Amino acid sequence: MREATHEPLPVGGGADLDHLDHAGGIGAGEFGDAEFGDTRTQQDLLSRTALGVFRLNGQFLAISEELAKPAGLTAAWWQVLGAVLREPLPVAGIARSMGITRQSVQRIADLLVAKGLAEYAPNPAHRRAKLLRPTEEGRGAVDRIGPGHAALAARLTAELGDAAFAETVRALERLATALDALESAAPSATVPAPAPE
Repeated sequence: MREATHEPLPVGGGADLDHLDHAGGIGAGEFGDAEFGDTRTQQDLLSRTALGVFRLNGQFLAISEELAKPAGLTAAWWQVLGAVLREPLPVAGIARSMGITRQSVQRIADLLVAKGLAEYAPNPAHRRAKLLRPTEEGRGAVDRIGPGHAALAARLTAELGDAAFAETVRALERLATALDALESAAPSATVPAPAPE
């Protein structure tokens, strides 16, 4: 077993993880208990997960910009409008659901209202925190993204396969839920203090 360290791994460095199968999963029986408990392996998995998510974020932002452009939207505008299509939400609720700051959502919400794509409505639960909801023009803009979105979904499904695509979604949802649980348990637990020497 490798010596445990408490330093973050350099990008691209670290343990040999060739025992991960080609679909990105861990092959049955390829990790013994000792290897899974190995701090270095755990750090490699965390680093690779973070780098993969950062890359995916960039890829999805670029794709979203392309899909949203013909509808006269940006990726950020589409994201905020999408959050309120089913039901109006306060800015803080949108920020929580999207994992971004309330100030960022407020700025975008104000722009959407100024452009006639959304409007503020009274919030029966909180007088000062108005609800954001799309206007008919805003709904129409999002609807115009539909065909491109459907085409991309079909291409991605063909590339990954139905089962792998569904498992990818489940894995990402499990990861988000696990990080939420760590943050809820103790906000400082996600960034532990260094071990004593």
